[in-house]
Amino acid sequence: MATNDTCVTIVPYFKVSPENLEAFRNLCGQFVTKTETEPKCLFYGFSFYEDQIHCREGYVDADGALAHLDNVGALLDEALKISEIIRLEIHGPESELAKLREPMASLKPQFFVLEYGFRR
Repeated sequence: MATNDTCVTIVPYFKVSPENLEAFRNLCGQFVTKTETEPKCLFYGFSFYEDQIHCREGYVDADGALAHLDNVGALLDEALKISEIIRLEIHGPESELAKLREPMASLKPQFFVLEYGFRR
């Protein structure tokens, strides 16, 4: 069974020191506000566990993910001044991941290839 699902999910985990947690929370609100304007964003939000923050995000396709990275690039730079990415996964079909491998290489993600499934 193959899939015709083009959805791409970006799965980052950030670690933030306690003294920077409130500043990072403020950035999260700004990320959400900017991302709400993106037509190819399917879902977006932040989850918290102690000093770790996960951004839950999905896009119609790789073009949507790249548009998002362009849209929030300055905010991501600010976030990385007070946090570090401790894990970064990109999930999607190979046809979409191929479009992301080079542009996202500097972030050193793990790419997970979607081989089976469906989207409603």
